[in-house]
Amino acid sequence: MNRFALIPRDTPSGAPAVESVADCYLDTLQILDRLHRLMLDLIKDEFERLGRSDLTPVQALLLYNLGSAEVSAGELRSRGMYQGSNVSYNLKKLVQMGYVHHQRSEQDRRSVRVRLTDEGCAVRDIVGALFTRHAHGLEASGVLDDPPLDQVNRQFRRIERFWSEQIRYIY
Repeated sequence: MNRFALIPRDTPSGAPAVESVADCYLDTLQILDRLHRLMLDLIKDEFERLGRSDLTPVQALLLYNLGSAEVSAGELRSRGMYQGSNVSYNLKKLVQMGYVHHQRSEQDRRSVRVRLTDEGCAVRDIVGALFTRHAHGLEASGVLDDPPLDQVNRQFRRIERFWSEQIRYIY
């Protein structure tokens, strides 16, 4: 497909418009960035509503993404959207606050394994309940019907694979 091919798109006024694939891709990137920021704002609002100000939204999301696994910081980086120094800093803070337990790996003493404490599990459950509540609200509203969310997710996974391959080719 020609990367500059024109594709139809609805405008806010409802009139059909046409934009290039490159323009549509850039629009998608901006939407994804805004969605991520809004997700962090939703987490922040939920914790404020619960009277909890001890965690940042990024830290709460990190606890949610850690889930019930015991992993290294490197694995967290590869599973989530965290930069190396960001993960290291936040893990250190979460250990200090008692949300994460850490210990040196028996196999490789340079590696540290982390897992949630009971307090960390409670935060994970709060974030999980928030996401579940939103999923039910979106489903009831019909927002996820067209296109179906599983198709949108398939497309995002393809983009994720493409980006991963691009990073591998750089090195």
